[in-house]
Amino acid sequence: MKKLSVIFFLVVFAITLSAEEDPKAPKKALRKDAINVYMDASTYMKKEVPFINYVRDIQDADLVVLGTFQQTGSGGGEYTFFVDGRNRFAGVRDTVKFNTFPDETDEEVRQKGVRTLKMGMMKYMINTPLAEFIDIQFTEPIEEEVSTDKWNNWVFTTSLSSGLQGQQSADARALNTEFNASRTTNNWRLSTGVYHNTSTTEYEYGDVKATDKKKDSRVYGDVVKSLGEHWAVGASSDVFKSIYSNYDLGYVIGPAIEYDIFPYSESTRRIFRFHYILNYRFNNYSDTTVFLKTKESLWSNQFNASYTNFQQWGTINITSGWSNYLHDFSLNRLSIGAYVSVKIAKGLTFDMHGGYAFIHDQISLRKGDASIEDILLNRKELSTTYSYGTSIGITYRFGSIYNNIVNPRLDVLF
Repeated sequence: MKKLSVIFFLVVFAITLSAEEDPKAPKKALRKDAINVYMDASTYMKKEVPFINYVRDIQDADLVVLGTFQQTGSGGGEYTFFVDGRNRFAGVRDTVKFNTFPDETDEEVRQKGVRTLKMGMMKYMINTPLAEFIDIQFTEPIEEEVSTDKWNNWVFTTSLSSGLQGQQSADARALNTEFNASRTTNNWRLSTGVYHNTSTTEYEYGDVKATDKKKDSRVYGDVVKSLGEHWAVGASSDVFKSIYSNYDLGYVIGPAIEYDIFPYSESTRRIFRFHYILNYRFNNYSDTTVFLKTKESLWSNQFNASYTNFQQWGTINITSGWSNYLHDFSLNRLSIGAYVSVKIAKGLTFDMHGGYAFIHDQISLRKGDASIEDILLNRKELSTTYSYGTSIGITYRFGSIYNNIVNPRLDVLF
């Protein structure tokens, strides 16, 4: 009898527990079943994407996620997540992207990043115990028509920068202004612009010091055609005037070709390219040159190499170049440089540049020695074997917000 009573109460207790349990209640997801992910994630990202484990050691990761950024033709951005599988996902790789517009707030950009990362995780989540707790929704209807772009993919850029330059006997501070109009598509890139420079130069000649100002102007344009994932061709033109450098008026025009070791589709992450330029140049000099020329037509060529790396906060670019005139190879120049651009706000960037050049191609130098008056009054460009330059500035872009096309071909040439 006593045993029957115990059995009875156990059965009643079990029935009671079963009755109290909600059959629709979801099962608890176990943290140990979550995917281990190694990435540079913000606190916001960790909060909004909680169904993965953010690990500190790459050796513990099932997935390694690298995020990169590249500015698009509209002044917006193309963000890319490169997902590399490790351990249980070894050999499984993926790339997911999203685009932003220059008028979007930081919060809107963060939300797009969260949605994109979530979608990128789904192919890995599908075979884990956590998959049953994932709910995918489509929140917006697809419109039948695409709104037209009143700018027709044209983007306009204005810039203002200051800089410091120097050589053996002079140092200069410059203020540069520029306006540029460009249009970028998958197959073509067009650009034209106007540049004006005003600089204050301090000369030192013995015990005498003096300060002078000068102005330079130029109008330029270029066109680039895509030829697949590794090649591009283009042409550029430049009309210029510089009394200081002895150019009453000159122009340069010529074709260019480029090869990128990495496919252009990877340009949001890295670029390592080589390009060759052949230029025809006409110079009309203000005074007779050291080569006894008042005007002349010349051919020159140029070889350049550059490596670009894109980070979340901006861009780093390192370049080197060699140029020479075809009629005399001793007239040459070797240059190296670096450029850093840091994003400040929507459409606004902070830019820094530095470079150094070994110079042996000053064909426009005026005939005769430079007098003290020439130096003090900034009348002549001086002979030098090197130059250096640094600059800092800000750039603001406006125009089309619908152009999300990335076409980096030959964009460092002009």
